[in-house]
Formats: sequence, structure tokens, C-alpha cells
Amino acid sequence: MALEAKESGNLIGSDKVEGTTVYGADSQKIGSIERVMIDKKSGKISYAVLSFGGLLGIGDDHYPLPWQSLKYDTNLGGYVTGVTESQLQGAPKYRDETAWNWNDPAAGRSVNDYYRVPI
Repeated sequence: MALEAKESGNLIGSDKVEGTTVYGADSQKIGSIERVMIDKKSGKISYAVLSFGGLLGIGDDHYPLPWQSLKYDTNLGGYVTGVTESQLQGAPKYRDETAWNWNDPAAGRSVNDYYRVPI
């Protein structure tokens, strides 16, 4: 049975989440999900990394968003966050994967504090 046939209701494969459009508070596209970060111990998604800026994937900035800040909108076919593009400009971000330490609890706190989402 194809994976698409197995996905139903509230479940979706992680590969389908990656690349999904993210819309801001004004329903305008602000980027797309590059990857999801999963807590190894709980198995829950902690962050979606939003790719934004650049041209054709070159020069993009990467913004970790707390997963709780995203809601799927079936009408838009993507995720919606209460963040505007201008708010995103001041958010924690990295340009290069090596510039972000996912093992640093302070990095996670800075993201959650910025978006006012409890850890």
C-alpha cells in the first residue's frame, strides 16, 4: 500500500511536512518548512525549521519555530503561525547549520522565549 494511502486523518509523513508552506498572521507566505526537529526522548516534534529569504534556496536564513506555534490550515494547504514577516526578521535564526547548536538548552529557550511559547 502506498504511503499516501496510509496517511489519513491527523497523521502525515515527515517528508510531507518538509517543504510545506508557512503563512504568517496576515495569511501571507513567509517561508516553508525545511525540516522538523524531534525530541529523541519524548518522540514529539519540538521545532519546525522555517526557510526564508534568499533566492531559490541560496542564501536562505533558517528560523526554528516552536511546533506549538504552528497550526495546519486545510484551506491554505499549509501551516499558519501568529508571527508576521516583520516579527520574523528579529527572531533567532541561523544561516549555516553549523552556526546553531541544537544541544544548547539556551538556544531552545531563546526561541521559545521569543515566540512566547513554553518549553
